[in-house]
Amino acid sequence: MDNSVLREDMVDGLEQSLGPLPEAVGLALRSVPRHEFVTDSPYQNRPTEHRETNTTILSPTTVARLLAAFDPQPEDNVLVVGAGVGYTAAVLAEIVGDSRVHAVDITRRLVYEARENLQRAGYGGVLVDCRDGADGLAEYAPFDGILVEASAVEPPRTLLAQLEDGGRLVMPKGVGEQTLVAIEDGDVAETFGPLSFKPLLVDGEQTGSIVRNRTRREDPEYEGRGWHAGHGWEQEWIDWETRQ
Repeated sequence: MDNSVLREDMVDGLEQSLGPLPEAVGLALRSVPRHEFVTDSPYQNRPTEHRETNTTILSPTTVARLLAAFDPQPEDNVLVVGAGVGYTAAVLAEIVGDSRVHAVDITRRLVYEARENLQRAGYGGVLVDCRDGADGLAEYAPFDGILVEASAVEPPRTLLAQLEDGGRLVMPKGVGEQTLVAIEDGDVAETFGPLSFKPLLVDGEQTGSIVRNRTRREDPEYEGRGWHAGHGWEQEWIDWETRQ
């Protein structure tokens, strides 16, 4: 079957289950060739696992929910935290223009893959960089919107500081029980129901890192224990940007 027909069927199914999507989001989902980003049954409504990085490629339903909550407008300057394979960034590029979409991911292998996928699909103007997502992308701030595709108890203050006045940050808030929220002016402005995402990672926690870095999340007290701490905290000195 033709991929354009499969896309139409996919979005029709999403709107049956979720209700009407914002017009721009629906049109973009019908336009972006998801098969350029996901090779395993790209138009089936289910998440898939990225075999090499132990990350989850979001289902079309989850992408639609995120973007409906995000509510991007034409010519918005936006940041995606958690680029993944690049599909969400491509859908945003259909709405705001590819040169106005920026994405970061902590896993270098995913950054390379997202760049290749976006170029092949016709969205080569999207900027994808390897960064700690909680640090955002200050060089291109302020952003009209920031979409975080990972969970956290609270939105990172660095990201909030990179929002334009009146800007909107959408993220899954919480760790165990999570709720999709939109944050404006530092406060939760809207909630969009439960969902489940993996937590926002810091350097040393991504797949392929040398030793898991415990310092900034799990066991910060280990840092002061020297050799008694075991492995992890001492990796702070590593120049992560040079690691593949």
